[in-house]
Amino acid sequence: MDADLYDEFGNYIGPDLASESEDENEYRNAGEDGEDRDRSDEEMEEDKDESRDHPEQANMTVVLHEDKRYYPSALEVYGPDVETLVQEEDAQPLDKPLIAATRKPKFQIKQQQLPDTTYSIEFLSDMMDAPHLIRNIVLLGHLHHGKTTLVDCLVRQTHPYMHSVTDEKPLRYTDTLFTEQQRGVSTKATPVTLLLQDVKSKSYLLNIFDTPGHVNFSDEATAGIRMSDGAVLIVDAAEGVMLNTERLLKHALQERLALTVCINKIDRLVLELKLPPLDAYYKLRHIIEEINGLIALYSDSENPSFVSPALGNVCFASSEYNVCFTLKSFAALYARNHPTLNATEFAKRLWGDVYFNSKTRKFTKKPPHNTAQRSFIEFILEPLYKIFAQVVGDVDTTLPDVLDELGIRLTSEEMKMNIRPLLRLVCTRFLGDMCGLVDMCVAHVPSPLVHAPVKVQHVYTGPVDSPLAQDMINCDPDGRLMIHSTKMYPTEDCTLFVVLGRVMSGTLEANQRVRVLGEAYSRADEEDSRILTVGRLWISEARYSIELNRVPAGNWVLIEGIDRPIVKTSTITDLIASDDLHIFRPLKFNTQSVIKIAVEPVNPSELPKMLDGLRKVNKSYPLLGTRVEESGEHVVLGTGELYLDCAMHDLRRMYSEIDIKVADPVVAFAETVVETSSLKCFAETPNKRNKLTMIAEPLERGLAEDIEAEHVRITWNKRADYSNRKKSCIFCFFNGNATINGTLSLC
Repeated sequence: MDADLYDEFGNYIGPDLASESEDENEYRNAGEDGEDRDRSDEEMEEDKDESRDHPEQANMTVVLHEDKRYYPSALEVYGPDVETLVQEEDAQPLDKPLIAATRKPKFQIKQQQLPDTTYSIEFLSDMMDAPHLIRNIVLLGHLHHGKTTLVDCLVRQTHPYMHSVTDEKPLRYTDTLFTEQQRGVSTKATPVTLLLQDVKSKSYLLNIFDTPGHVNFSDEATAGIRMSDGAVLIVDAAEGVMLNTERLLKHALQERLALTVCINKIDRLVLELKLPPLDAYYKLRHIIEEINGLIALYSDSENPSFVSPALGNVCFASSEYNVCFTLKSFAALYARNHPTLNATEFAKRLWGDVYFNSKTRKFTKKPPHNTAQRSFIEFILEPLYKIFAQVVGDVDTTLPDVLDELGIRLTSEEMKMNIRPLLRLVCTRFLGDMCGLVDMCVAHVPSPLVHAPVKVQHVYTGPVDSPLAQDMINCDPDGRLMIHSTKMYPTEDCTLFVVLGRVMSGTLEANQRVRVLGEAYSRADEEDSRILTVGRLWISEARYSIELNRVPAGNWVLIEGIDRPIVKTSTITDLIASDDLHIFRPLKFNTQSVIKIAVEPVNPSELPKMLDGLRKVNKSYPLLGTRVEESGEHVVLGTGELYLDCAMHDLRRMYSEIDIKVADPVVAFAETVVETSSLKCFAETPNKRNKLTMIAEPLERGLAEDIEAEHVRITWNKRADYSNRKKSCIFCFFNGNATINGTLSLC
């Protein structure tokens, strides 16, 4: 430490100040600088010229601060033809970083590379040119009845790398959205194109639509129904026919689809309900009888097509354990060990009150003895019961002997697996692939070529006898191009959509110029018409897509580049002008959007982003509605709370990426009484035990005014005598003290 820097008390005083002579020298130098500034510009330019001539002197030249140049000017960098703009202040808001991190939004599971399959892509594309070998199928059913899991079985059959997945967690291959995986419920209808084999090992191309089972998303099922030629109605063996099962069955019959039935989850009869084989048979027969009753009720034809295992249009499955068979496919198992057995004739005797007499080796309609079992129980249910019991109960003791009898070989590592994966593996080795389902669809679902006349007559608005309609009826790949689109799917970044359509006639090629007709198109008003260029073409495999150059008639295709003018459905055709050009009918839904919510961005400046997101989410959901009320608020209409919750998630996260305020949901009521009804209206309660007969007559004042005036109390008065009451409403029961002058009566 330097002692001169501190005083005697230890305080820091610093070094001595400069002397007066030094100050004079600094003042003199400053005066010389001032003289340099007073020099004329001409003298300064002369000095600059001298510095150029003598560069060694330029290094010693004093350069002022304003004359210093650290970077080249914009004129030197960009040239005189470029206009440059210099911002003196920061225009970027403070809540955004100067260098934002690169963010790639990802909302769905997608495979970037084509996986290995049991067939080649070339063989798949060649099958698309044979419409008689194509089946377009939609899977319908109630919530959690096993539609997605059944598709997983087909995916495991055609994708060998899936066999190594032995996890007990379900695969849910067609639930591509992360929200679907988290919720455990399908919210989008997803198409899958697979090449499968029937009982005779003949290959067919199956276009399968996996639809949601929740009643709120029945519009997705409607879009799948319009694209298909046949429906597979999936019913839970334990729960039976549910509410949405009946609604979807009725809707499929109205759309004139060929109906087949798959009774799924037969393992629940064994493992959960623990029913004996006879009771399980009665349970299955009751489900089939109930379905036939609904077919007779809702069918328009005089001779409806009923379903029965004996006819071959009913199969039994346990999608969790990879089991699916028809009577014919199960009879083929016996024919392998008994070559003289006729599997077709044997299958006809495996359902109904048919018994096998072991002494005479013949089938009879009467039981040969009191303990005789029906043939379905003896030859199908009891073997399945024994396999389930051996795997679940006696894994280490008697199971190896049973597997040796059946010819099933398992390694020591496979024998140490958990019960569920082990049972799935044993059932797969025993019953083989899902050939029973394929055989049922091939036999009872018509091909696009066969079903084309019915399809065109039902969905085409133009005359059926026109040349254009005849090309669609013949499913002619060389005819006029006609494509009917019903759904759109967002790309990975959710900026654009790909259009899913069915090629009714002609052949669609990549980079082809087409004419897109909207739902409002007519020959009198051709405003809703656009000429666009098709981008790339794909066929959907749920988690990946296969790109093709051309798609002939009878197939489903994903189309790129034509999504902007399409709102819901569309008609896509070529550029050839004709007088017989009409559009396909818009979708006819079996439900309505009755719940509405008002939406508003938290930041008012982000209103354009919200409007763009509303347009995109409107394209994504077939039945979603958006409109602007007279008050100026933006309203979203949906079928239910779960429906709107999914729509708002997509609007916030996928399409607009902003914060949005949502008002409380409101149910839209549209009921009123206009005049006296000439018919008696019957209303039944859900338990089918109470029936109300209502006669509507004019009201002198509005019902809403009576509700606001508290003249009406919405209660269920069990003690009231409704036969003598005349002050009641269709939806409300009035209090006894209420006095209303209206004449709406309840008898």
